[in-house]
Amino acid sequence: MRMSSGVEWALHSCVTLGQSHDPVPVARLAELHGTPPAYTAKHLQALSRAGIVRSAMGQAGGYTLTKPASEISALQVVRAIDGDEPAYRCAEIRQRGPLGIPAGQCARPCAIARAMAAAEAAWAHALAHVSIADLAADIDADSGGTAIADVREWLTIKR
Repeated sequence: MRMSSGVEWALHSCVTLGQSHDPVPVARLAELHGTPPAYTAKHLQALSRAGIVRSAMGQAGGYTLTKPASEISALQVVRAIDGDEPAYRCAEIRQRGPLGIPAGQCARPCAIARAMAAAEAAWAHALAHVSIADLAADIDADSGGTAIADVREWLTIKR
């Protein structure tokens, strides 16, 4: 399954937003992650349309999560960025060519479509059970327990 780079950026942004009590400007998120500000803003707008983040205007404006990080799944972020279209679309090849099966004999999806649907369902199930808070905890564990504290401290430095 192929996902856009925007999914990674959006997941990192959500983890970061989960560490701040105040709105975080797009420019700060882009700086922290080394991503282009315009592209970061585009993905934050997609997250906003999906109800995952909200923007605050004004001098202290920026983005915040709309609910606790523990209530936002990785799957919600992936779908907000890349959409919810299935990764595999059956073209009913079994009905084509010299040995094609008549449509009337195709009462259920073919074995290939069933296998692909099962794989996509397993993938979605796995991501639905990983929250932004889970990702933050794992990122912190991977860093020896310093990453999240470092992010929180970096966010408090005024630039």
